[in-house]
Amino acid sequence: MAIQIQTRLLEGTVLAFINQEDLYGYVLTQQVQAVFNISESTIYPVLRRLKKEKYLVTYDEPFQGRNRRYYKITEAGKVELQVIKDEWNEFKTKVDQVYRRKVNY
Repeated sequence: MAIQIQTRLLEGTVLAFINQEDLYGYVLTQQVQAVFNISESTIYPVLRRLKKEKYLVTYDEPFQGRNRRYYKITEAGKVELQVIKDEWNEFKTKVDQVYRRKVNY
């Protein structure tokens, strides 16, 4: 896909995946990369930002002698996810109107 994903949509994508289940960074990155062409280094700043905004919390789980940091969506994160979904639907509707040439001036 040649269209670049904007930060707001990437945040919504991350929140949507974590809303389905708690995930650690590597698995989350793999899931997002299955949909969008992004680098692994793109996800971690998004996670830090979402955590700073209190949309995510973290907890560690031991795995093979190391800890994995899992991300869990908060209630505020669920609200933010819905806001992003609503924004996306409004934007998508407008783009669809343009492509179908049904724009009312």
